Amino acid sequence: MFDVFTAFAIIFAVIGTGWLLARRGIIGPGDARLMFNRVAFYAATPSLIFSSVAVSDPGHFASPVLVVVSLATVLTSLIYLALSRLFFRQDRATTTMGAASSSYYNSVNMGLPVSIYVLGEATHVIPTLMIQMAVFTPVILAFLGSSGVGRSVRDALLSPVVLASVAGLLVSISDLTIPDPVMEPIRILGGASIPMILMSFGASLTAGGVLSSRPDRVGTLAATALKIAGMPVVAWLICLVIGVRGDLMYAAVILSALPTAQNVYNYAATYRRGETIARDTVFLTTFLSMPAMLVIAWLFGR
Repeated sequence: MFDVFTAFAIIFAVIGTGWLLARRGIIGPGDARLMFNRVAFYAATPSLIFSSVAVSDPGHFASPVLVVVSLATVLTSLIYLALSRLFFRQDRATTTMGAASSSYYNSVNMGLPVSIYVLGEATHVIPTLMIQMAVFTPVILAFLGSSGVGRSVRDALLSPVVLASVAGLLVSISDLTIPDPVMEPIRILGGASIPMILMSFGASLTAGGVLSSRPDRVGTLAATALKIAGMPVVAWLICLVIGVRGDLMYAAVILSALPTAQNVYNYAATYRRGETIARDTVFLTTFLSMPAMLVIAWLFGR
């Protein structure tokens, strides 16, 4: 568990660095800050996704954990949409980011250490990362886009993060070995993804405190509650229904309690839509996910 605490410490340290640099004027507001997000969206994050998926084992895509987490993602998003429609109506982009924030978990810089040091293996994380990028991300970007539905869907399917995930899967399935002179630069570029997103995230906190936006407050709290408590419960119920038990059930539930992915904030910041609810939910769930996972471990007797 110490390594999981280390992963949280890294996240908070880089966020704090971005906040401090913005406070001192080294990172400017607006377009100056968003340059981090654009470089991450168009270059660094696709590199990270490709280098991760290309070396994964395609056999892990048959895991029932992937089925459970994917279904939990969809159902939790639908619960948020229902709550939004009934209690706090929002525009399309804000609703999209709220639904994504409630169900799209951090599968890279939090998912990997949690999977390795809490579950003892990383076999469940890469397949869920692939499904997030190839299936859920196009849907998010399509609804986030300001163009017509057809053009938004096309742009989403041709976005760098989606193309990188598909390319990585094709390499993995075909069992190709990418030469080191090609793969190593991709890995190095991918390593810049998370720090850039986190520093931009930290810089954005200087523009307004968490939950300071009254119109987004209820939606943010709903997304946070669903991500930390709702999605793990949904995953547990799905396991009961389809007969997943033991270690696989524990893996599905613990992964569902991971915080909202920084990618959700990156998408919102890149498109400049639904940015506040994405930022605030990422912040809150990052703080609250550790206690949630400790409770889940206790309930499962781990």
